[in-house]
Formats: sequence, C-alpha cells, structure tokens
Amino acid sequence: MKFSQTDLGKKLGFSAMAISRWERGVQEPPASSYIQLGNMVGDPNCWYFWGRAGLDSGDVIRVLPAAKPEKHGFFAPGLDIVTAGSGPLRMKKRRARLVAIPLLKVSAGAHGHRGDKTLDLHKLPAVDAIAAPGTWCPNPSKTTCLRVRGDSMMPLIHNDYILAVDTSKTERAKLYGMVVIAWHKDRGLTVSRLQRIDKLDVLVSENRKYDSISMSRSSGWRLIGKVLWWIGKPE
Repeated sequence: MKFSQTDLGKKLGFSAMAISRWERGVQEPPASSYIQLGNMVGDPNCWYFWGRAGLDSGDVIRVLPAAKPEKHGFFAPGLDIVTAGSGPLRMKKRRARLVAIPLLKVSAGAHGHRGDKTLDLHKLPAVDAIAAPGTWCPNPSKTTCLRVRGDSMMPLIHNDYILAVDTSKTERAKLYGMVVIAWHKDRGLTVSRLQRIDKLDVLVSENRKYDSISMSRSSGWRLIGKVLWWIGKPE
C-alpha cells in the first residue's frame, strides 16, 4: 500500500520502530493491529491478517463492515453493523443497527453445576457471533455471549441456551430481581437471579429444588454482569 513505516505506525497507533520490529520478525503485532491491517488491505488479503488475529470462519460476522456482502452472503441495506466487545462506537447517521456480539467458548453453570472459572470474559477469543438489534445491546463494547450449563433456571432458561451479558452492569442495588452472572473462584461462572432477602444479597434459582447462594462480603462471590436476554433451540 506504499506506506512508510512512520505512516503505517500512525495509522495503527505505533511507532516506526515498532513497525520495523514487526517486519524483522523480532516482535509480533497484537491481534487488534492484525484486525486493523485486514481492514486496510481488504478482500482477499484481509483473511490472512484476521486469521493471524485468531478469527476463524465463525467470526466472519464480526468483520462484515470490511467484507464484500455479495461474496460472503450478507446484504442488509439501511443497516449499520457494529461489533460488540470492540470499544466505543462511532455513531453514523441514524439508521437501524445490528450488533455482532461475540459468542465465547465459555459456560456459566446453573445452581448445582460448575461453570468455567474464567473471570475476564473480554480477553477470550470468540468462536462465533450472534447478530442482534442495536436496541437489544445498549453497551456493545461491554457485551458478550456465553452458554448455560445445567437446569436450575428452568423453565425460564434451559441447558445450553445462549446468554447475552452486559459486563458494565455490576452495581448490586440496581440488579435486584434480575438474572445475573456471578463468579466464585471455586464454582466459576454462575447464572442466577439476584435477590435481596433480609438485608442479604442472595442468588436464587428458578427451580426451587436447588438451594439459594448467599453473596455476603465474606463469601467470595463477585457480580460479572447483567443478563440482557437469552436464546435457545427448542428440544
């Protein structure tokens, strides 16, 4: 593309020295820079750079703005496509928006089932993506999707359903009565309903055969986010 090292560095937010280290193989560019490079070069070379960033074919929807719609089977006139978990949005003219929310290879356990022990969801690679209306995703840069393991939230949420989680919502006082994702170092991620009972925060399952979980200060439980919505295939 005939950029000098200085020009390319400015576009990517790095110094010319950093670009030189990349070219000489001394240092590897971060995934975010690989994605930027893919966006810059366009189809078909973009797929090489996106692949270096860890994106596979299931992540195609995350890069739709740079992909050619006719080649990748997607055409949605009048829609803006934005990517959740990718930082602040750049607002354009008011149009309908689809948000591509990354689906992680992570599960939150219902009561009686252990979830994955990952704490920082936004550092994990996506294995797929869910396209949702912008109104369903008020904080795209802090929203991600994961799966459910277990049946304690039935009949509301079934095993293997997909949850959309807003990790910017962690203030307990504003989440009473809502479905949330909590985390414990021994039990991992858990999906439950947060309730306030006798001045105590409690995680309550929809299926009453499962015991509630106390979220006292000494319990070690942390709120990860608010569940915005869920989807699943009928069994």
